[in-house]
Amino acid sequence: MEKSVDQAAFRGALSRFASGVTVVSTVHDDVDHAMTASAFTSVSLIPPLVLVCSNKGSRFHEAVVQSGRWAVSILNERGLEASAWFAHRGRPLEGQFADIEHHRSPGGLALLDHALAWLECETEATHEGGDHLIIVGRVVWADYQDETDDPLLYYRSHYGSIVRHEESEKTAYRGGR
Repeated sequence: MEKSVDQAAFRGALSRFASGVTVVSTVHDDVDHAMTASAFTSVSLIPPLVLVCSNKGSRFHEAVVQSGRWAVSILNERGLEASAWFAHRGRPLEGQFADIEHHRSPGGLALLDHALAWLECETEATHEGGDHLIIVGRVVWADYQDETDDPLLYYRSHYGSIVRHEESEKTAYRGGR
């Protein structure tokens, strides 16, 4: 017997996980499609794999499944407006990149200029995940820039920025071995 979880508690708990913000894009039938995603993560270094979760009810979902290739822009703080735009359901597909500074990946996919890094992927596998599809992509191209180092963050339905501490993962642990 399946126990039900209080949906408000579930959403509240998940909103306490801070994440970076990405815009994922694809091209299907010569039309650009894009969505804002915080459900993105690395999977493997060898081979280079990442995953993104796509809402099965979105128009982006059908496009990315059909195309089998997609690109990820890992946004910096200047990407906030673009993130909000691509998160807006019902925006027109035609010309949706017209006011967004962008360039193209080697495979011709849209990449946002206000990003820390970019990836181009080919779908390696998909897995059912309730109302979403988990899409695992093999990274076929990657690039990053060092000029801006301020990631756009998302926490409790708000955008945020990073506050740096002197400690790092290498210096914070003081236990002996």
